[in-house]
Amino acid sequence: MTQIDFYSHVADKFRLACILGAKAVSRGSRVFMLTEDAGSTEQIDRMLWTLPPEGFLPHCRARHELADITPIIVDHDPAELPHDQMLFNLRQVHPDYFGRFERLIEIVSTDEADSRAARERYRFYRDRGYEIRNHDMSQTSLR
Repeated sequence: MTQIDFYSHVADKFRLACILGAKAVSRGSRVFMLTEDAGSTEQIDRMLWTLPPEGFLPHCRARHELADITPIIVDHDPAELPHDQMLFNLRQVHPDYFGRFERLIEIVSTDEADSRAARERYRFYRDRGYEIRNHDMSQTSLR
């Protein structure tokens, strides 16, 4: 069953996604960052060139010719899913195919609309019997 982690009270969702993505890659995992739209995809793409500060994180789009061997996929179009290890859901709704992944990461900002949407996703997963781990990031500084 998919392991689900919610990171809540996050000041910068994309920054935390990049930090957690770097950590996952350093441990040998592959990551699919599912974004809301093309603008979000571009924003994370730019961030992955500078986060972590000490190095570039290899990443590409889902349809790129190197997607099968690239550790981080960033895309808003989930038509191509080149692996099933970690899914970072950066959308307001749950992805229908989340259950095929070993792990699902939900990142929730301090924005009220984002929090409300996250509560709905949380209930959706909980009501289907998924165990959910919670991580309150309100007292954590992102470096």
